[in-house]
Amino acid sequence: MGSLSVILLVADLRFHTLEWVRTVVMTMTWPLRRAVHLPAEAGSELSKNLTSLLSLQSENKVLQQRQVASAHLLLRQKHLEQENRQLRALLEMKERQPVEGKIAEILYSVRDSFSRRVIVSKGSQEGIVVGQSVVDDIGVIGQVTRVFPMASEITLLTDKEQAVPVQVERNGLRAVLGGMGTGNLELRFLATNVDVQPGDILMTSGLDGVYLPGLPAAKVESIERDNSSTFARIRCIPLSGIERHGLVLILGIRQIPSLSTLTTTP
Repeated sequence: MGSLSVILLVADLRFHTLEWVRTVVMTMTWPLRRAVHLPAEAGSELSKNLTSLLSLQSENKVLQQRQVASAHLLLRQKHLEQENRQLRALLEMKERQPVEGKIAEILYSVRDSFSRRVIVSKGSQEGIVVGQSVVDDIGVIGQVTRVFPMASEITLLTDKEQAVPVQVERNGLRAVLGGMGTGNLELRFLATNVDVQPGDILMTSGLDGVYLPGLPAAKVESIERDNSSTFARIRCIPLSGIERHGLVLILGIRQIPSLSTLTTTP
């Protein structure tokens, strides 16, 4: 048997006599060999797919983070551009005023449904005192009602406790402008036949000694005239960006001449 095996090996080595046997065996066992290798190949392919998926997810996450960062920078840039425009406008307003002023940032609104107030970033350490008027680049915002060392409270023009003497720009008519506590204003105690029209601009008259005369305050929006009522109902809207702007100008205390300086010696 051993001799036969040696003869067959030598014959196959020199003359390839057993090639057909190998071919038959390879053909018959091919399905079995494929079946044996399929799990390994499937595992290898799955590993590649998972690696590719994880790589794509990681890349997608990085791209999303970059997109969010870009969007944040874009929004921040727009905010800075808007703030710079308002700052330039406030500086121009400051140059037009006969009193000194300090620019302050609105930090937050006071959460009180019965009043309209904001806190700004300048306080007593900056020389701010109660009673100073506050404006933006368009007109009146309100006045300082409380002062802290590092901040101040501003009661807005639209607060229901605010009342400002004004004049109608068109005809000089004097009136009192009051807040309604809802973001709007009203002209108070004017007769039904008063010469006021929708679209009239109201300017501060300066009679209260707080606001400088000639500051834009509001615009007449609507008028209700009822003959059965003593007074007309005149609704107005503020001209300034009371609910929009983030920077304000706190004007210095207005100096009013005393009676002694106004009287002349005979």
